[in-house]
Amino acid sequence: GQQQRAAIVRALAVRPRLLLLDEITAALDPELVGEVLGLVREVKEDGMTMVIATHEMAFAREVADQVCFLDAGVVLERGTPAEVFGAPREERTRRFLRRIVAAGRL
Repeated sequence: GQQQRAAIVRALAVRPRLLLLDEITAALDPELVGEVLGLVREVKEDGMTMVIATHEMAFAREVADQVCFLDAGVVLERGTPAEVFGAPREERTRRFLRRIVAAGRL
């Protein structure tokens, strides 16, 4: 978690206009996941534009302005979190969301 946080801080040091984050919580224990996601929330509150690839659906629903649901590299859904999580158009997206809700991850 500390390495992830340090990497984000290093990336911000060069004052980018866009921050790309790919699975920043992979292989972290739950406590460290919370720390890293907390830092990303702070960065968002400071106005940074970010593109984040994540499996943390609750985080995406809470923080994102726009969400894309990918399946095999193809965008199946795109919209606001309310649109994608609340009324998905594609059956594949609906199945995925039912599974994560049943698992208590959303």
